[in-house]
Amino acid sequence: MNLLFVADPLESFKPYKDSTYTMMREAARRGHALAACEPRQLRWQTGQPVTARVRPIRLTGREDGWFAEDAPREAALKTFDAVLMRKDPPFDAEFIYATHLLEQAEREGARVFNRPAALRDHPEKLAIMEWPQFIGPTLVTREEAAIRAFHAEHRDIILKPLDGMGGMGIFRVRDDGLNLGSIVETLNHGGATSVMVQKFLPEIAEGDKRVLIIGGEPVPWVLARIPQGGEVRGNLAAGGKGVAQPITDADRATARAIGQALAPRGLLLIGLDIIGTRVTEINVTSPTCFREILDQTGCDVPAIFIDALERAVAKT
Repeated sequence: MNLLFVADPLESFKPYKDSTYTMMREAARRGHALAACEPRQLRWQTGQPVTARVRPIRLTGREDGWFAEDAPREAALKTFDAVLMRKDPPFDAEFIYATHLLEQAEREGARVFNRPAALRDHPEKLAIMEWPQFIGPTLVTREEAAIRAFHAEHRDIILKPLDGMGGMGIFRVRDDGLNLGSIVETLNHGGATSVMVQKFLPEIAEGDKRVLIIGGEPVPWVLARIPQGGEVRGNLAAGGKGVAQPITDADRATARAIGQALAPRGLLLIGLDIIGTRVTEINVTSPTCFREILDQTGCDVPAIFIDALERAVAKT
């Protein structure tokens, strides 16, 4: 297959931990051709198909200087066997515009994973609200008064922006309510921006578990991201320690229920975040933790994913 990865700049990749790199490596091992572009390089001109300025690449097998490339070229997305949208958040207006261009490419015959409409319809924090049976008390609002009422009820809460990643902008406010007003002002920008507020889950001390779902089925190992020091965040980007663990029966049941519902909507790859038994996020833009699980357990998550991708392409 000829694969196009729509992602952040290749120069920003960290091969020792990057899940997109592990996908590329497994695809190349099977003989698939690789190319990459950034969302900003997508183009749609009147009367023409959606194209991108793509970089054909070959992997070197080294982590320093991990790729070599041929001359960039303009190519229609429909000429690739699969287009993999792997752009990291933020889930901002430019991300949404990119999904519209990718959706047009789909109408022209391109096969895009995850599907652009599904990416747009499942913003990673808001998507959990479809599943109240699996989440803790949660509020989405712009209003400071509503946040204060939620704090008065639950006493220990987490506040986060809807478009962040890697633990960015997450605050905990305990029973004393210290700095709640200032935190709300910072996050909601004077009532202009919606905020997610959740009851604090003390099980975070045991880790924020990343459960990967591929083709509707959960991977048998999860990565528990355990907060370090005085941090409340388990995210690896925030200094959390990643420890691979076998998936529990409860988490498998939750992941399968969500995965079986979302896979038919065009979400080939999903990353659930679970604290205790409560789902806190449904990540669909560029779920990670492939490399950590592979390195610690030998469970070949990249191979599971490329297997699912090959099956999905064969069906279309």
